[in-house]
Amino acid sequence: MFKLNFKIALRNLWKNKGFTLINVGGLAIGLASCMVLLLYVAYEWGYDRQFSNYDKTYVVYTNQRTSNDVFTHGWTPSLMSTEIFTKIKGVKYTSHSTYPYERLISYKRNGFKKPGTFADASFLKILDYEFIKGNPDKVLKSINSIVITESLAKILFGNDDPLNKELKLDNTEPLIVEGVIRDLPKNSSLQFEYLMSWSMYEKMEPWVKDSGWGNNFCLNLVQFKDNSYLKSANQMLKGVFQRNQKDAVGEAFLHPISKWHLYDEFKNGKSSGGRIGQVKIFFLLAFCILLIACVNFMNLSTARSEKRAKEVGVRKAIGSSRKSLMGQFILESVLLSLMGMIVAFVLIEISLPYFNSLLGIALKIQYRGWGFWITLLTLSLFTGIIAGSYPAFYLSSFEPVKVLKGAMLKPGSSLSVRKILVIFQFVFASTLIVCTSVIYQQLGYIKNKPIGYDKGNLIQFTAHGNFRDEKKLDLLKEQLLKSGAVSHVSYFSKDISTGGNNTFGISWPGKNPEETIIFNWRGAGYDFVKTMGSKMMTGREFSPEYNDSANVVVNQAAIKVMGLKNPVGSVIRWGDDAFTIIGVMEDFVMESAYQEAKPMVIFQPYTSGVDIVLARLNPGQNISSSITRIDELIKKINPDYPSEISFVEDSFEAKFQNEKLLGILSNWFGGFAVFISCLGLLGLALYMAEQRKKEISIRKVLGASNHNILVLLNKDFVKLVAIADLIAFPIAYVIINKWLSTYEFRISISVLPFAIASGLSLLIAILTVSIQSVKVAKSNPVDALKYE
Repeated sequence: MFKLNFKIALRNLWKNKGFTLINVGGLAIGLASCMVLLLYVAYEWGYDRQFSNYDKTYVVYTNQRTSNDVFTHGWTPSLMSTEIFTKIKGVKYTSHSTYPYERLISYKRNGFKKPGTFADASFLKILDYEFIKGNPDKVLKSINSIVITESLAKILFGNDDPLNKELKLDNTEPLIVEGVIRDLPKNSSLQFEYLMSWSMYEKMEPWVKDSGWGNNFCLNLVQFKDNSYLKSANQMLKGVFQRNQKDAVGEAFLHPISKWHLYDEFKNGKSSGGRIGQVKIFFLLAFCILLIACVNFMNLSTARSEKRAKEVGVRKAIGSSRKSLMGQFILESVLLSLMGMIVAFVLIEISLPYFNSLLGIALKIQYRGWGFWITLLTLSLFTGIIAGSYPAFYLSSFEPVKVLKGAMLKPGSSLSVRKILVIFQFVFASTLIVCTSVIYQQLGYIKNKPIGYDKGNLIQFTAHGNFRDEKKLDLLKEQLLKSGAVSHVSYFSKDISTGGNNTFGISWPGKNPEETIIFNWRGAGYDFVKTMGSKMMTGREFSPEYNDSANVVVNQAAIKVMGLKNPVGSVIRWGDDAFTIIGVMEDFVMESAYQEAKPMVIFQPYTSGVDIVLARLNPGQNISSSITRIDELIKKINPDYPSEISFVEDSFEAKFQNEKLLGILSNWFGGFAVFISCLGLLGLALYMAEQRKKEISIRKVLGASNHNILVLLNKDFVKLVAIADLIAFPIAYVIINKWLSTYEFRISISVLPFAIASGLSLLIAILTVSIQSVKVAKSNPVDALKYE
């Protein structure tokens, strides 16, 4: 029986090539879109899950409570790991380490700036990276121990054995290679090229040894023997700061490492989501596009119901059961789906390189893994069964006597179902168009919002190596200005676009002793405001004409918090040290462009506190020539280190990566959804035109113009799309309103996105239907009526 049904299915598909082509195309695009999105979702979901006991591993976080907010971060004291290991039951391992930071690592004369991490030996017991060479139980125990990745070993040593070779850190500290690990997967929150011992960190940064509970500078990891200890551990951690430091306001808690990447946002000290929201959107989008493809199939299948009706009647008359007929139609659907799967596989291979470059990741098909093939095959079978289910039930229900006499089971019923399916397709398409429009509006609003400085022609590079010497740093500034490549030069204590360096220790006249406010603190050199292209609201910036070692500049947000009416000349304190405010600077964006500027105090740094050199390019000079000249001067004074010149504008643009990604993917896959919907609409238009061919011919004989015929054929579809828009708009409003509510600065929802969606959906529908309508309207009526 199966063999017979299979032959009949193949004959039907071959006989109706147009129907087959449209359905295979729609299902292929639906399956390919779904699989690409699922590959991305699986990639994101797999973050930090590569380790043996990831489900028992946690990151120690801190809630710092202020008077009006809770500041949550994953930086904790180095003492935390020992405290947890010795005082909390059920702990298997604890580890403290630094977050990855770029330093110069060199072998003989080959030096490269690569991210490295200082960690204790238990770090590799918790995060059990795969060792290619060396003994994981013996590394990181001596002060000069280093473990490198496979790719770094290749860069430094080529094909030579790297074990026991000597490297240099920052051209000073000797390090012995004791192990080589596999390259870290891209979907890992920690990205480093080498690991060094904690003892080396203490040697290079002597303050680390004596750092107390007030210094939050470490990543602390905890791994339990069993998760049953988690609840009691969190209870113990609540008062850990208060037990070890007087007047501490922090509260520690454990955050699963498996949620470190996806659930990276906190509100009032509790996890409130993060990238998981975007992952959920793409997961939902994947199955919605697949569902659209299934609906497209149902639509076309029911549109062909009259052509299949007599076949059903004859087969029922000669004894076929309804069950047998349903099996026949499901088999045809599954065959179409499997054909679509083959085309989808080709589309996935073609599109993956583009999406990898777009996402900045490395999605790939695991040909040797059974997971991909099972998922693809399951999706194809599932799609075939779901897509063919309604046509199978509907077509197999025809009564043989009625259909053989030329009467349908329920006149008009299939048409009503097709209308509902078309409405459903365009509800989804219109919702996506509205949401995409709002995403781009919000992105444009934030990018065009004043940021407090001029990011154009502003560059920065790391002040390392010889630039730790004040004389060398001043020499560089002098030569840069003399070269004419730049108009202003200054220094800063951190990358201008990043956060960090916070304190609760600032006090001022009239401060409420019960009030706790977190302040950003930075160090800045002379001409900082001019170099940034910012402005002073009152007072002055640092100047070589004055001794400003005990002076500070604050931003507007700091004055707002302090409530000082005449800030210039006021004295503030940081711990036991007093500082005089000499100027108030305009607020400028450092961390998130979506949030208000945080209170900030700017000091005049020691040379050792300078991490970044800022320079404004001379607008009268060619940019490429200026960059080349700057690079030459940097290498001349600091030859052992790469220059690493970057544009601040590029760093600023990176802040919008998630929103840009969401917008681009919504555009692409929304376009696919619309295209699939158009295929269904085109198939339905073909059917309607065929059914009304004689009616149209009679109308033309009676004097109807081509315009009249076009309006007649289009108006029903325009009504369907209009109904779809009316349903889609409230749904889209709820979605975008919820999405926008996560931003402090956001646009108000206007009529424009809905107008765009309405206009586009109607235009798409009219153009799609008109492709067939024009052909019918221009046909000779004699061809349709000559046999009557």
